[in-house]
Amino acid sequence: MMNVIKTEGAARRGVFETPHGTVQTPAFMNVATSAAIKGGVSAFDLKDLHCQVMLCNTYHLHVRPGDDLVRRMGGLHKFTGWDGPILTDSGGFQVFSLAGLRKIKEEGVYFSSHIDGKKLFIGPEESMRIQSNLGSTIAMAFDECVENPAKYDYSAASCERTTRWLKRCKAEMARLNSLPDTVNPQQMLFGINQGCTYADLRVRHMQEIAELNLDGYAIGGLAVGEPAEVMYEMIEAVEPHMPKDKIRYLMGVGTPENILEAVHRGVDLFDCVMPSRNARHGHIFTWQGHRNLINNKYADDPRPLDEECDCPVCRNFSRGYIRHLLKAGEMLGMRLTVMHNLYFYNTLMERIRQALDEGRFEEFYRQYTNRLDVRI
Repeated sequence: MMNVIKTEGAARRGVFETPHGTVQTPAFMNVATSAAIKGGVSAFDLKDLHCQVMLCNTYHLHVRPGDDLVRRMGGLHKFTGWDGPILTDSGGFQVFSLAGLRKIKEEGVYFSSHIDGKKLFIGPEESMRIQSNLGSTIAMAFDECVENPAKYDYSAASCERTTRWLKRCKAEMARLNSLPDTVNPQQMLFGINQGCTYADLRVRHMQEIAELNLDGYAIGGLAVGEPAEVMYEMIEAVEPHMPKDKIRYLMGVGTPENILEAVHRGVDLFDCVMPSRNARHGHIFTWQGHRNLINNKYADDPRPLDEECDCPVCRNFSRGYIRHLLKAGEMLGMRLTVMHNLYFYNTLMERIRQALDEGRFEEFYRQYTNRLDVRI
């Protein structure tokens, strides 16, 4: 259940209740693809980094170690040690982006595993069964991810298929949640809005899926190469048609600036591999912009990664030391940079929430937009 407690323009300050705890929104979900944050960060570290939600990947966990194994281990919460909300994506994006030869049929998608080439099939029912085995708090509906740009007619047909698949997902989840041995019988379902960069398709599809009264709604198929302005236009087109009392999730987004712009347009929930992936290559997010720690000028720099940050890394380690660790290939270097970047993203969301609470989000937005994405 989503309770919007305050708005400022289109921006929303809310509280999202789940079976595994309350999420203060707007919020960022920390991406633990294979049930771990890459860079040696555990579920217990996430608490110190002010994380609220962990996101795990249905496709990757289905392929390895297998969702049946995770089920036998008690579901993702017991498997990872994380006791807060977990969202699992449907596997659709990975099937379309990673898998080998694939065939899209009405029943689902036939494809080859990216690990060993094994023939696999995932459709709406299979995706729901895998996510039920994982026992996540929130399951994403299985949708068709269309390449951007795509032809209008194909995009329209794809939206219709995604709606048909969504209805099948809803029916299968209701069945699974009613079984006596289900890992999480209160599992929630989010639907996904598609339509490429065609505003009329986006609006029509959102209106259709809004009628299904799901637990939340996501905007998918953006941040895949189109200009940021086009992404913002699509959010603006869709937002008036998204149920006001349901959480809104922009999938796979993005930079700190993307997040600020999307909150400004009414989005509540985000995820992105960027903070952890970039961190592992020495790319550090700060309140002054982002810096490349590999640059020679940081070799003997005694200052913290960000002088405005109070994360465990900035309190204890210097730029020079962490740069040395990265250059030497020491795993600790990646761990420290990932911890800092995740803390930065989660703190950014805290400051956005505080600004909304105090009625000064517009001021905060103007202060930091065009600043956080600057290369130092």
